[in-house]
Amino acid sequence: MPTDIAIIVPVFNEADNIRPLAREIAAAFARESRAYELVLVDDASTDLTWKEIQSVRQDNPRVRGLRHQLNRGQSAALWTGIQATDSPIIATLDGDLQNDPADLPKLLSELDRFDFVCGVRLERRDNWLRRVSARISRWARKTVLGVDFQDTGCAVRVFRRTALTGVYAFNGFHRFLPILVHGSGATTREVPVNHRSRRAGVSKYGVWNRLGRGLYDLFAVAWLLKRRLRPAPFSELK
Repeated sequence: MPTDIAIIVPVFNEADNIRPLAREIAAAFARESRAYELVLVDDASTDLTWKEIQSVRQDNPRVRGLRHQLNRGQSAALWTGIQATDSPIIATLDGDLQNDPADLPKLLSELDRFDFVCGVRLERRDNWLRRVSARISRWARKTVLGVDFQDTGCAVRVFRRTALTGVYAFNGFHRFLPILVHGSGATTREVPVNHRSRRAGVSKYGVWNRLGRGLYDLFAVAWLLKRRLRPAPFSELK
């Protein structure tokens, strides 16, 4: 069935959050006239996540389930969802219910003027270490890349598929997606969104794979943006 919006949610060991997530997304889009599909990408979970996805799929035909045979990480799961869909508009969320699906329609309304709209968690429900690491990461991005996005780690995003033109996937690209599409010439906007405490499951990120790896990847992104080819003006013989 053709859909206008693909909502892609990478999940890993989030069995207790699958059904509430699908229910909240259905409520958020109850008044939306555009058709959507919810694409849950299971990154080789070791708990009952896949069974929960299968169960929810039986109750809701808008739900699709994709499953990695091996754990490849959040970026790979996101890219799998993008590649497996063809909707002109893509929305993304984390699967831990800290993102609020009710924010998606607000971001979608901005696509009339922008190609890529991302959320900003102004009141983060994280511990002090994560908040400090977020500030350090923002300072590093601004210093190295010369671009100041407030919250590139927020997974609440909506964008036109065409905004991905020229963007290449790599391990960790989900952290830099707003910067990458901005560097490709897409128009971007940041919008404040709700952030909630985790209700079930456990976080999959620590200091190293959130801050350390992010800073490591930062220099690779800087190199990519500097070396990337941009459209060159040309003339043609008539």
